[in-house]
Amino acid sequence: MPVDALLFDKDGTLFDFAATWDGWAADLLETLSKGDRGAKQAMAKAISYDLERAAFNPDSLVIACSNDEVAEALAPYVAHMDLAELTDFLAESAAGAELTPAVPLAAFLDSLLARGKVLGVMTNDAESSAKSQLQRAGVLDRFAFVAGCDSGHGAKPAPDPLLAFCKAAGVSPGRTAMVGDSRHDLEAGAAAGMQRIGVLTGMALRDELAPHADIVLPDIGHIPAWMER
Repeated sequence: MPVDALLFDKDGTLFDFAATWDGWAADLLETLSKGDRGAKQAMAKAISYDLERAAFNPDSLVIACSNDEVAEALAPYVAHMDLAELTDFLAESAAGAELTPAVPLAAFLDSLLARGKVLGVMTNDAESSAKSQLQRAGVLDRFAFVAGCDSGHGAKPAPDPLLAFCKAAGVSPGRTAMVGDSRHDLEAGAAAGMQRIGVLTGMALRDELAPHADIVLPDIGHIPAWMER
């Protein structure tokens, strides 16, 4: 079926996950632990982050879970902040992360817009972080819809935020593609009745995504050729 609209996940999809978030997490854990190595190790274990490699493990909840869920996992080891403060801190910290786009984003998104496609972003990060990052990448204005886990539509893998995009953009779910790097993204797409494009710029391997996707591509840059198939 033709694709009229594309809804993108953010981390691991528009931005390369490891290149963007591995270093950020090392600094975050150092800041939150305040020099307490035991707390740092406990937090790293809670989010499945390898301190020696300075890298997330493939089973980390950070890959697909919401900002709220990450805060809840870290909260027992952060005595100097309550949960609400920690949730806000994570969102503010993520908003300033050093971004590594998966492809040159402006040119890629402009090529989709030139084809008449409607574009959106749905992330389990906070909406403020998403908009800040997209603005810093110079592409916020390409999207008709940007939502996070705190935008009032829920979080993936529930279909509600995806359907909110379709309603806001005036597009049919069946003619919309959900583009993401995790099972959460693709399961949400299936539940919403969307076409599903998996990409390999996150932590998941092709074999993990393939059973849940219509197509698995190396990165988002291959989408125009797929649409012209």
